[in-house]
Amino acid sequence: MHAIVAREAGGPDVLEYRELPDPTPGPGQLLVRAAVAGVNFIDTYKRSGVYAMEYPHVVGSEGAGEVVAVGEGVEDFAVGDRVVWTEAPGSYADLVVVAAREALPVPDAVTFEDATAVALQGLTAHYLCTSSYPVRPGDRVLVHAGAGGVGLLLTQMIVARGGHVISTVSTPEKAELSRGAGAEHVIEYTALGDLSHDLPEIVHGLTGGEGVAAVYDSVGKDTFDASLASLRRRATLVLFGGSSGQVPPVDPQRLNAAGSVFLTRPKLADHTATRSELVERATEVLGAVAGGTLRVRVGATFPLAEAAEAHRALEGRATTGKVLLVPDAAASGTPEQEA
Repeated sequence: MHAIVAREAGGPDVLEYRELPDPTPGPGQLLVRAAVAGVNFIDTYKRSGVYAMEYPHVVGSEGAGEVVAVGEGVEDFAVGDRVVWTEAPGSYADLVVVAAREALPVPDAVTFEDATAVALQGLTAHYLCTSSYPVRPGDRVLVHAGAGGVGLLLTQMIVARGGHVISTVSTPEKAELSRGAGAEHVIEYTALGDLSHDLPEIVHGLTGGEGVAAVYDSVGKDTFDASLASLRRRATLVLFGGSSGQVPPVDPQRLNAAGSVFLTRPKLADHTATRSELVERATEVLGAVAGGTLRVRVGATFPLAEAAEAHRALEGRATTGKVLLVPDAAASGTPEQEA
């Protein structure tokens, strides 16, 4: 099979397209012929060394495809089943070994591309607005990177729960996408002078001077100060990523000064820690896609061999929606997606 290997910690140039031996599933595992792999910021963190990793390693953790073999003890899946997963190391490959406990059935009405586009990002958006800060009807919240993969899904979910979204984006084109997902107010933060001053001023102006009930911040270093200053009293700052860099250590007194606010740094694994919770969240998200109430945007698709270009596009914020990789063996049979 072919796979993408990070030979060492570094930039996209460390990614190599290599031929590797076909894997075999062990007990409790599935072997899946991948139709598509998802590209996520966590992949760039692992590639660059932000997260401790062994090198070389096959990159990626998310994808979808058809089961071609099952290991000993697997009872819930069979050869030919359509599955999607969010956590299977080595997912940038033609063949992927997936723990059966991590695999999720894909409804017939959902394509592999759409399933992958909502696997990690849809589950992330789900826990953000139902658990990290459970949005209530009437809540006004701020969503950074509103036209990104998580941002578009999160905005739709917040609106479905009765919330009102203020989003930030970097271009007029992305602003239109964010509005299309349901954002009531969209701010092009790249046009602001002093982000840490100007953004909170606009947010407070839009909320009658009160501030927002929550900020969902995946940008990190560049937006953290503005996020903190945009909160109302006893609100919540949900920091769930760092596309601009990691946030330096924070003095807890800053939370006091901001109005007795809460700061949380969650991750998906802690919100899908049991099989039942994973299945419950996935069933709700994939069901919404199948029913047409959650719209998925695939923003860019790259051949597997061009994974480095996909990482450059993601890190350069040159994409909207989900970024996907298509293995060579699956390329001819992959349904076209609207950009």
